Amino acid sequence: MTTALRSPARIRRTASRTASARGPLTVAQLGDHTRFLAQELLAGSHPWRFDAQSRWHQRLYRDDRVDVWLITWMPAQGTQLHDHGGSSGAFTVLEGALEEASLAGPRTAAHLQRRDRQAGATVSFGPRYVHDVLNTSARPAVSVHAYSPPLTSMTFYDLADDGGLTRIAQLDTDDPEASLENAEPLL
Repeated sequence: MTTALRSPARIRRTASRTASARGPLTVAQLGDHTRFLAQELLAGSHPWRFDAQSRWHQRLYRDDRVDVWLITWMPAQGTQLHDHGGSSGAFTVLEGALEEASLAGPRTAAHLQRRDRQAGATVSFGPRYVHDVLNTSARPAVSVHAYSPPLTSMTFYDLADDGGLTRIAQLDTDDPEASLENAEPLL
């Protein structure tokens, strides 16, 4: 499934306006950025498609301050519990719904707090945020994500029954859809 869209150049201009200053974007700026881009995408600024085998994703923009991705999710597609390697981020759901499970409580006695993120919802987070995202609905979903500074690594985690958070693998990557299969195990 593909959505017909307007101009990818408009997304680049929008991103470059936000990126004209120096240093990483704030969490609030990232949320504003993904909300604005969601409106542009819904108005037809860039095509997307769905893949039954894995989440489809495409980089929309990158400079030294921000990295922007478009991601589609078929039902039951999701991520492993992960962080963003010290980058802050935000995502906005364009279509469908996603379930986000984020780490709550201290890392030695944590639990996952699950929240449904419906179309229009925006989540902004700081550099130590740990979460996973899953399409639990029967319909496909679309989201736009921004990271600042741009992604360079991700760490994957397991949450023990007692609430202890264990790092299970780390991956140097600039791709938010990096797979745990390609990560280097931590011993």
